[in-house]
Amino acid sequence: MKMYILIKDDVPLGFAVLASSHAALAAYLKFEEKPAIKEWLSGRFYKVVCKVNQKEFDRAKIFEDNVVLTESALDNKEVAIAFCPREEWPKPFKFYKLFK
Repeated sequence: MKMYILIKDDVPLGFAVLASSHAALAAYLKFEEKPAIKEWLSGRFYKVVCKVNQKEFDRAKIFEDNVVLTESALDNKEVAIAFCPREEWPKPFKFYKLFK
């Protein structure tokens, strides 16, 4: 099981690091009652952090069980999306670039 966290490519690095950690916590808190979270926590609780452009970010919002994060220091701009962990992911997730 993996949790995906998508960070917009125009977010400055320092804010991207913060957004990633906030996203993991926000997803846990939002989905903590779901069996998927319990299963994920019982294993290695993998997280995949990817960098996406605006178009990919907007399209990713259609996939279920997500939480969108904003950054107050960037005028409440949307900076990240975190998804409840799952085994199988929609096809676009295979093509997102890992955050490096």
